[in-house]
Amino acid sequence: GGVGDFSQLSAGDYLVHQLHGVGRYLGLRPLAVTPGSPPIDFLHLEYDGGALYLPVFRIGEVERFVGEGGRAPKLDKLGGVTWEKTKSKASIQIQALAEELLQTYAQRAALPGHAFPPADEAYAAFTASFPHQETPDQLAAIDAVLADMEAPRAMDRLVCGDVGYGKTEVALRALFRAVAGGKQAALLAPTTVLVEQHVRTLTARLDGFPISVGKLSRFQTKAEQLAVVQQLADGKLDIVVGTHRLLSADIRWRDLGLLVIDEEQRFGVAHKERLRRMRTQLDVLTLSATPIPRTLHLAMTGLRDLSLIATPPAERHPV
Repeated sequence: GGVGDFSQLSAGDYLVHQLHGVGRYLGLRPLAVTPGSPPIDFLHLEYDGGALYLPVFRIGEVERFVGEGGRAPKLDKLGGVTWEKTKSKASIQIQALAEELLQTYAQRAALPGHAFPPADEAYAAFTASFPHQETPDQLAAIDAVLADMEAPRAMDRLVCGDVGYGKTEVALRALFRAVAGGKQAALLAPTTVLVEQHVRTLTARLDGFPISVGKLSRFQTKAEQLAVVQQLADGKLDIVVGTHRLLSADIRWRDLGLLVIDEEQRFGVAHKERLRRMRTQLDVLTLSATPIPRTLHLAMTGLRDLSLIATPPAERHPV
């Protein structure tokens, strides 16, 4: 974002100049513009093979560098040659991404999705066994998800809320409804630790209901993995919780109806690509504790539906 004032800058920060590109800020340098005139402050920016001195009143020409994963960027050459290249490459990539997304969402709107049947007594019993009081936000998110599932087009809803705000229960109810509606359901998590956690929660919550839960991650032996893969293909498992191992080529579903993705932004590009393709005809529910700008932007532009859980449960303090 823009640099409000130079007091927020410290030497070593990376700044982007609109003409020259990425440079490293080395501090303020008082320089006299003409001999004998009082010196004024300049921002000293280091570039590949040169330096740029920018008078502080032109601070509007630079903004902070925002990079992925906190890696140090490559400095551009003065004159903007390397910067122009970077900009045109980025704009091509953004265009490609936009086209791809529009295509996905156009397909999603055009293709018939599965309309799940309305809630029955089993679902009522399942909600009654929830040991806490639902918060208004949580109830609104649950209602929105279930309405999406009952609609004849594929759901693509993002549920955002801090850790402990009850996103998991929203997912559990969707999973229950999917299985009650005769379909298989999958919960995809970025780490084996999260997989274990979700399996524990699910098993405890589904105790007493005739729903089978399996798990799939690289922590299991080859034989265990293959047994689960086989059970999925035969329809012997209703719900499976797994890491990206669930996206492997050997996975065959008997009848997958719902995919819940936990923290999608932590998956790699190739996995996101697979997930994007699954979205066109499958109900997809994404949970996130950290709304990343792009996902949030998609939600804002109506390409993806958004539910925000902003209130903590009564017995919890905000994180």
